Amino acid sequence: MKNMVEIEVVLDERYTDPYVTIKTRSNTQQVENIICAIEDASHSDFPQIAAIKDDAVIFVSQRDIIRVHTEGRKIVLQTEDEVYTVKRTLTGLEDVLNPTRFLRISQSEIINIYKVKCFDLNLAGTIGIEFDCGIKSWASRSRVKQIKALLKQNSIAED
Repeated sequence: MKNMVEIEVVLDERYTDPYVTIKTRSNTQQVENIICAIEDASHSDFPQIAAIKDDAVIFVSQRDIIRVHTEGRKIVLQTEDEVYTVKRTLTGLEDVLNPTRFLRISQSEIINIYKVKCFDLNLAGTIGIEFDCGIKSWASRSRVKQIKALLKQNSIAED
């Protein structure tokens, strides 16, 4: 079994900032580790999010967040392993979350599109969302057009 990573560097004057493409058969832990290392090395401008669990403040990496949503009057941040509360509003979080990674799917929920397993486009008027970890959610009708545009931009959905 080959566990080595092949790396090819292509110098191209069209790019001012580095552009990284990872080609692989499936998204494995090794791929996730590579992405994390690249993000750490690039000194991302997107800060960790301060969250609360059992009266302790925990800093959560944006790449670990599956979704942020409201539960009653609380803002809840969910990772694969934990659920935290956040002292910010959803709009405040939307301002600091990486816009290429996070998408507002309703008035009460923001999702990490990198954690989505599938979008169910067959439902009348709404979009069902299933995450890699098995959690399911729904997009509001007012956000369907925006989500379909994102999927079309990524050559996933048809009109």
